[in-house]
Amino acid sequence: MSVEDLNLVLSRYKTWKRLGIFGLLGLLLCWAVSCSTGNTGTRQARTDRQEVEFWTMQLQPQFTDYFNKLIATFEASNPTVAVRWVDVPWSAMESKILTAVSAKTAPDVVNLNPDFASLLAARNAWLDLDTKVSDRDRQLYLPNIWKASTFGGKSFGIPWYLATDITIYNKDLFKQAGIAKPPVTYEELALLALQVKEKTGKYAFFVTFVSGDSAEVLESLVQMGVQLVDAKGKAAFNSPEGKAAFQYWVDLYKNGLLPKEVLTQGHRRAIELYQAGETALLKSGAQFLSTIAKNAPALAQVSATSPQITGKTGKKSVAVMNLVIKRDSDRADAALKFALFVTNDENQLAFAKAANTLPSTVKALQDNYFKKLSPDATPVDRARVVSASQMKEAQVLIPAMKDVNVLQRVIYDNLQAAMLGEKSVDRALADAATEWDRRGG
Repeated sequence: MSVEDLNLVLSRYKTWKRLGIFGLLGLLLCWAVSCSTGNTGTRQARTDRQEVEFWTMQLQPQFTDYFNKLIATFEASNPTVAVRWVDVPWSAMESKILTAVSAKTAPDVVNLNPDFASLLAARNAWLDLDTKVSDRDRQLYLPNIWKASTFGGKSFGIPWYLATDITIYNKDLFKQAGIAKPPVTYEELALLALQVKEKTGKYAFFVTFVSGDSAEVLESLVQMGVQLVDAKGKAAFNSPEGKAAFQYWVDLYKNGLLPKEVLTQGHRRAIELYQAGETALLKSGAQFLSTIAKNAPALAQVSATSPQITGKTGKKSVAVMNLVIKRDSDRADAALKFALFVTNDENQLAFAKAANTLPSTVKALQDNYFKKLSPDATPVDRARVVSASQMKEAQVLIPAMKDVNVLQRVIYDNLQAAMLGEKSVDRALADAATEWDRRGG
């Protein structure tokens, strides 16, 4: 598995299937990725020690040496513990972990993401960390990122590696349109979309409204100040803020500033259009610059990066991977010690450098690697610094909840109806709220 593949896994967790179903969550680079089949049990634990079974998700073979050395270092300091590392293909993790949890054979430590892990937290599958992790240890992690692994007021996961989307933009198209700098807010994005269309005849960007694909539009509502559900799980988006957000997207579509296929095609189309030079900007992960360099080298030469576009809240989205510990493990203390070791400052920094991700600890993120650039910095280097600079505002925007995939569907379906003129914005909002609440939200 390459570094690009690892970042793909992160980006996939930011699409809608991370909202309700574990698995393929987005189509960011799927046609460019060659996934390994994965190997399980490549590092066997010694049988004369207390064995901690550790599952990761598609980190072989790219990071095999890293983890073998990491585990050896841990075992040297903990001679009564042996770690058995099992690497699982991302496409198989859902079925494997669900089966293991049901059969009470789950690993002691497993690499998941907060959204899927929270579904199993609701089944009391994971160790409650609030009484196990000291305040001192908890404070090592970014507060907003720690909160992502909570359910029902309880902490169930330890943050690990992260990724934030950035804005990648075509400097040539900006110049043709007379645009001096990239947009920072959705309000600026709307003005830019009009200017690009008038000056170049092209679209500024592509965003999908296809339910079951990217969660970008749903996240934009939160960034614009919309509360999706209330404390009881009832619809809260039928509000002045919700109406303004719906109206924003409806106006862009009706004014011809979005391609017609935003209603029928997914995020993959956004990638295709940007690589073909047909759109001016793209929301994506920093790793996508490497893919552009391979697929469209001429475009890579005129591509630059800027922070993620946001709304009045200033919130930025982030994808999170974490480590969870089996609740009924008879070696929970050793498992927790290992999970804290994997995610400590030193090891997070080393892994972030190897994998082109971001760490979730405060100290590691303050390293100059994420702040300073050398004179010969590459576009990927610059994107890394932009990505890291957003972490103060970054959080998981879509709360973990039951049937959140249904929430996305009812919002997207009714928003599409308003965009097509089949419903007024007020009616679309009301219908979406009614449908959500009827399913027992």
